[in-house]
Amino acid sequence: MRLMHTKLPEFLDKMNAANDKHLPDHRLTIRGMENLRTVKMQSLRTGRLENEVEEIASMEGIDHVELVMMPRVPETMHTVVIKGIAADGTVKKAILDTINVLHPTEEAELIGCEEIDDRRPPIGKH
Repeated sequence: MRLMHTKLPEFLDKMNAANDKHLPDHRLTIRGMENLRTVKMQSLRTGRLENEVEEIASMEGIDHVELVMMPRVPETMHTVVIKGIAADGTVKKAILDTINVLHPTEEAELIGCEEIDDRRPPIGKH
């Protein structure tokens, strides 16, 4: 599975390196991943995103680059685990429940954008 997935720290390093090729004085801003501690990303998509970050960073008139990660489907169902933990660290009781989370769509990030190049494949075809 190593060749198929990119770990989160490596993903962040790759995005920053792609940005730094053309904008070394401006750090890439990444939003939408603040709550992720340990995830793996598709390696093929990681490579595509590297190229796209570099493409944007190399454009004339670009001062800095921002990468925003958001769910493709705006309504996601999440499992909630509520744990009661004793002083010794053991879990005494857990309750499982669910909640729908409604995320803003990409339109919230595209207000006033002059040019949009939508390279996403159809849902389910990635």
